[in-house]
Amino acid sequence: MRRPTGIEMMRVAIVHDWLVAPGGAEKVLEQIIQCFPDADLFSLVDFLEDRTPVRGKPVTTSFIQRLPFARRRYRGYLPLMPLAIEQFDLSDYDLIITSSYAVAKGVLVGPDQTHVSYVHSPMRYAWDLQHQYLREARLMRGPRSWATRALLHYLRGWDARSANGVDCLIANSHFVARRMLKTYRRNAVVIAPPVDVHNFELREHKDDFYLTASRMVPYKRMDLIVEAFTAMPQRKLIVIGDGPQMAELRAKAGPNVQILGYQPFAVLKDHMQRAQAFVFAAEEDFGIAVVEAQASGTPVIAYGKGGALETVVPLGEAQPTGVHFAQQSVSAVLDAVDRFERHRAAISPAACRANAERFSAATFRRAFMVEVTRTIAAAGARERSSASRPADLAWPRDSAPGSMWGR
Repeated sequence: MRRPTGIEMMRVAIVHDWLVAPGGAEKVLEQIIQCFPDADLFSLVDFLEDRTPVRGKPVTTSFIQRLPFARRRYRGYLPLMPLAIEQFDLSDYDLIITSSYAVAKGVLVGPDQTHVSYVHSPMRYAWDLQHQYLREARLMRGPRSWATRALLHYLRGWDARSANGVDCLIANSHFVARRMLKTYRRNAVVIAPPVDVHNFELREHKDDFYLTASRMVPYKRMDLIVEAFTAMPQRKLIVIGDGPQMAELRAKAGPNVQILGYQPFAVLKDHMQRAQAFVFAAEEDFGIAVVEAQASGTPVIAYGKGGALETVVPLGEAQPTGVHFAQQSVSAVLDAVDRFERHRAAISPAACRANAERFSAATFRRAFMVEVTRTIAAAGARERSSASRPADLAWPRDSAPGSMWGR
């Protein structure tokens, strides 16, 4: 198969892990589709009710789509996902783009196809967060624990090998790029994910409350924030979100902590624009909510690890947009809030907004197309170089296929 000479002539396939609910990865997918509106779309399963992320496109799904209880229990088919992703026949496409946080980058590609993979993260539960995952799932002992460990061991090997079929790896942050270097021994280009900064308006005047918003799951560490503000009864905290820790957080919350549960976007946006600061205690690969808060002109108090190091400009630097704290502990949150209030005048809403605009959707699309175009050009150059090499130089005489049998 000869590669078309221009990107506009290429047949393009876009592969996403699974389509179940809109989230940060689906925002990336939507922008990739906007870059390649004529591409065909593939996913292990597709149960999206809101078709905005796929821009109304039809989706080719895998056999997992038709398995029992797949709509609610699709994650339970994780052992089958490497097999399922390899069954997509992409042989007719010139350019394959994968949006991967699990197995999408493991699609099978040929030597004359270009494969660009936007990796939201390697499978965290299979790599560096395995032990945390086992603890949270209460799988530290017993037969189920060992079966899960064996599965994760298999997934690590498959995941590492699957990176060999990718021409260009793109990470959503330098934090993820470092994780990918550890897992795949490959350098990745960093392109921050798109954030809908234009859906948030700058508000200069702030009300007298702090805000945190997230899914209520253990690694988000919302418990630290609730406990810290309960210990500061003179300060008000509003909590937006839902999840399995809801009851636990309500039990810990003091009268100054108001837990609203899940709220529609309009309510979340209103609170982000009016809050004194947005408080964030998770170690995230990127952290879109942190950027959305800054787009509203709201400073951020964030755990200083992971994506927050790349999205929040701390006190002490030019045009700061927030405060970092060094440990995931109640005392560290208390100290960070105190530092924020002592130096609040140094952080302007305008600086927060300007920092957020670095992560707009238009910026993402430009950077992504530049990298795809560069990768296609590099692949084409390698192909031409290989085709022009003299046949007798392609293999050393003694190591040519079959040479040992001709002696």
